[in-house]
Amino acid sequence: MEVKTSLLDNMIGVGDMVLLEPLSEDTFIENLKKRFDHNEIYTYIGSVVISMNPYKSLPIYTAEKVEEYRNRNFYELSPHIYALADEAYRSLRDQDKDQCILITGESGAGKTEASKFVMSYVAAVCGKGQEVNKVKEQLLQSNPVLEAFGNAKTVRNDNSSRFGKYMDIEFDFKGDPIGGVISNYLLEKSRVVKQTRGERNFHVFYQLLSGASDDLLKKLKLDRDFSRYNYLSLDSATVNGLDDAANFRTVRNAMQIVGFMEDEVLSVLELVAAILKLGNIEFKPESRVNGFDESRVKDKNDLKEMCELLGIEQYVLERAFSFRTVEAKMEKVSTTLNVAQAYYARDALAKNLYSRLFSWLVNRINESIKAQTKKPKKVMGVLDIYGFEIFEDNSFEQFIINYCNEKLQQIFIELTLREEQEEYVREGIEWTNIEYFNNAIICDLIENNKNGILAMLDEECLRPGTVTDDTFLDKLNTVCAEHQHFESRRSKNSKFLTDHSLPHNCFRIQHYAGKVLYRAEGFVDKNNDLLYRDLSQAMYKANHSLMKLLFPEGNPAKVNLKRPPTAGFQFKASVGTLMKNLLTKNPNYIRCIKPNDKKAAHIFTDSLVCHQVRYLGLMENVRVRRAGYAFRQAYESCLERYKMLCKQTWPHWRGPAREGVKVLLTGLQVQAEEFAYGRSKIFIRNPRTLFFLEEKRRQCLEDLAALIQKIYRGWKCRTHFLLMKKSQVVVSAWYRRFAQQKKYQNIRCSALVVQSFIRGWKARKLLRELKHKKRCEQAVTTISAFWHGTQARRELKRLKEEARRKHAIAVIWAYWLGLKVRRDYRKFFRANAGKKIYNFTIQRIMQKYFLGLKKTMPSMSPIDKSWPARPYGFLDGTHKELRRVFHLWRCKKYRSQFTEEKKATYEEKLAASELFKDKKALYPSSVGQPFKGDYVEITKNPKYQKLNSLAEDKVLLADVVSKINRANGKGAPRIFLLTKKSLVLADQKTGQVKASVPLLDLSSVSVSTQNDGFFALKFKEGAVSAAKGDFLLSSDRLIEIITKLHRTGGASADRNQIKIDISDEFLVQFKQDKVCVKFIQGTPKNGNGVACKRKNNRLLEVSVPSP
Repeated sequence: MEVKTSLLDNMIGVGDMVLLEPLSEDTFIENLKKRFDHNEIYTYIGSVVISMNPYKSLPIYTAEKVEEYRNRNFYELSPHIYALADEAYRSLRDQDKDQCILITGESGAGKTEASKFVMSYVAAVCGKGQEVNKVKEQLLQSNPVLEAFGNAKTVRNDNSSRFGKYMDIEFDFKGDPIGGVISNYLLEKSRVVKQTRGERNFHVFYQLLSGASDDLLKKLKLDRDFSRYNYLSLDSATVNGLDDAANFRTVRNAMQIVGFMEDEVLSVLELVAAILKLGNIEFKPESRVNGFDESRVKDKNDLKEMCELLGIEQYVLERAFSFRTVEAKMEKVSTTLNVAQAYYARDALAKNLYSRLFSWLVNRINESIKAQTKKPKKVMGVLDIYGFEIFEDNSFEQFIINYCNEKLQQIFIELTLREEQEEYVREGIEWTNIEYFNNAIICDLIENNKNGILAMLDEECLRPGTVTDDTFLDKLNTVCAEHQHFESRRSKNSKFLTDHSLPHNCFRIQHYAGKVLYRAEGFVDKNNDLLYRDLSQAMYKANHSLMKLLFPEGNPAKVNLKRPPTAGFQFKASVGTLMKNLLTKNPNYIRCIKPNDKKAAHIFTDSLVCHQVRYLGLMENVRVRRAGYAFRQAYESCLERYKMLCKQTWPHWRGPAREGVKVLLTGLQVQAEEFAYGRSKIFIRNPRTLFFLEEKRRQCLEDLAALIQKIYRGWKCRTHFLLMKKSQVVVSAWYRRFAQQKKYQNIRCSALVVQSFIRGWKARKLLRELKHKKRCEQAVTTISAFWHGTQARRELKRLKEEARRKHAIAVIWAYWLGLKVRRDYRKFFRANAGKKIYNFTIQRIMQKYFLGLKKTMPSMSPIDKSWPARPYGFLDGTHKELRRVFHLWRCKKYRSQFTEEKKATYEEKLAASELFKDKKALYPSSVGQPFKGDYVEITKNPKYQKLNSLAEDKVLLADVVSKINRANGKGAPRIFLLTKKSLVLADQKTGQVKASVPLLDLSSVSVSTQNDGFFALKFKEGAVSAAKGDFLLSSDRLIEIITKLHRTGGASADRNQIKIDISDEFLVQFKQDKVCVKFIQGTPKNGNGVACKRKNNRLLEVSVPSP
């Protein structure tokens, strides 16, 4: 049996309000709350979907859910927006019926999100392909662009649509999208210039300032600080959950996908920036000769930047804010604008500029997404429009919005009744007229061409003379005073004269959703929507690429003196066109409800939901659906669901489904007036009958479940027994096999043991025989060997005896010759024996001394002073001389390794030692530092190439020193160059020569004994260099600098040696004055460094840290 799910399975509350029993407003709200508490946010009223905003993410929009609802009957699964979208798409694809999905509800109820879910579902279930995917992506990506420019944060919704949107999605004969057309209605452009507390301007302003790059903002002449712009509210500039910077990147990407060019995107952003700049323009009054005040711009900086963005001459726009030209036939009259009129003109320009930019965006998107083929198309329209609005302060915008909702309610009732009637006729069920409230009388009150409120408002705006909101209200009181849905206290014969809840400057209309109090203030101005012709012409003169398209009426060659249509007239015409469009399509409804005003999850406010249920007319919708038959279902589905309730239909019915349903209902004894048989469906009048069937089905399913469990348990036990029986047979077979294998293995092992013993006995027997044979052979060999050995030993003994006799003769002869020689030379030996023994002894001692010295020789380092100890006293002189010779030899070897540069360096080090050792505290730290000479790489650094070329000889030293200023004791960095003939001081940054002094003019150098780098270069009296005075310098390489100066000065025969004075107090000649430089030990203020400070005109004091 195939088990199918249904709307009625596992139902929380009632999934379809038509089945609610009993039906009342309280039970309706209670059912919505129960489902909302269990995250069931969708509920049906027949084919209408009620959507509750959960204010949180729910896992019910996944790809798996899309597949679950794909190609399924509307009532087959639990209520979901996907079910409605799938029903509409399949009707369009399979039955060639154009569809429209009407999404209504108040701000914050989730209309925009619902439209996104519908479009995403249709995109997911339609065909695939590169071109189709491109169209789908463009249709989906149009939403972020329109949301950025048309949505804003309100007190009720953080992403509220402030315009009505109707999108026609066009499909080909296969059901694949090929394009679309978007229509927009009544953008709330007044939000551009003013927002109520707790609300924001349109998203795009905040997204641009938050997400644009620094280069783009600089190009648009903008700053990220929101407080810099008057048109942006600051109390709600940032919204929790909205990342304006990320959304800006999303919008830029979406515009690129839709098909906007980069220059078009930049042009749009320039206009957005211009609107922000326009809001910062302020005016001041300026008196004229005629006594009237003329408006003037206070600060022209924002005006200038705005004109640069739009490409307008500044004086043209400034004049348009100060003067207004009125044309009548052949005459032109120019009048001045006061400050209030200038502000009105500024705000009117901002509103019109943004509104026209938004309309251009919609048209530009339509150009990109329109179908490229002229073949017949199927259309699915999605209407996302503002819901009924009742605020504390209701004005012209709420009046227009509520008028649109009245028209939608009218068409909703008409289409719902028509759909019911068509289904009854199609199924052959008798149709009975249904009584319902027809709101046509309210629509007529508003839109009647003669006595309608909109007609009177247009008439009041167009008539000459003084026109105010009060005159408009007086006209309403005169014409509409007797209308049963109009209330006002201004009419003398009004029955509401004593109603203090109705102010005198207001009127009240009883809409289908309840009474709404409208404040007449601002109706005339908002309906006029007047933009001065001077501003239109100024905008047309702009060089910006979009301005001529946005302000075509500003063209001087096409001046039209006819008054432009009013806002109310335009909206009425748009609504009329929309209604005609909707009447040609099959409607599908989504009613959105917000559960609370806190925008928080898990909160259900009964009073708020009740208010929305009333003005959406949901109770009336349920009553219309229940006026005839509350429930209807196809015969096949009904029989499949309830066939287990009758023995004749269970488990399989072989005949027609209709006959099976008749047998089923007859067997259940259901009263005949509770149902009716249509051509393809069974109609059930009362929900109690349906719930009776469901209860019987539930009980039957419980019995069937028990039966299935019983059969399953029996089958499971039998299966287990058979499995155990089969397992026992298998185990027995395997055991017998194992036992036989074990027995065979034992017999086989025994046979192998016997065989091995027999083979071993035979092998041992053969071994004994072989060993006996071998011993016999070895015995013969041994006897033969012993015999040959005996013979060899006898021969060896004989030979040895013969050799001893020959050796004894030689020894005796040698002894005889020695005795003979000693006798001849005895007298000579006695005379020289002592001297020879002494020389021999001395020779052996010297040999031992030198060998010992060889082993204990010190290292080859010249600074190694170790030497072996003297072994004998008589070698004292030799020992010292050898030590001296060895030291000279190893010094020579060490010197032979030196290069010429290294020799010169050591000579400088030796000279530095002679000059400063034990005289200057800085000297010990310089011993380990190599004298490099060129520390600034003057030959390699391109900045100093010119300086290098000025030096006539080779540069001996190049370093950065500090030249001490006499006035404050502070140092200035200088390049110090030393050659064989002169020294040069140059600027470190530019390389410019500051001073060049021949060494012949240098008389002496003065330094202190302390651990500092100060030194003074003193010049000979009368020398050319002495005119500027001596130099007081400071360097970390003082030892190297003065050593090289001293050696260079003494190397030439034509100049005297430079004198080095080392003292803690010396005089320095600064031009005409002599200054004493005194060195003291102490702690300088700047830490551990050396500090020079001027004490008076004659004393510079240098503080050196204590060692």
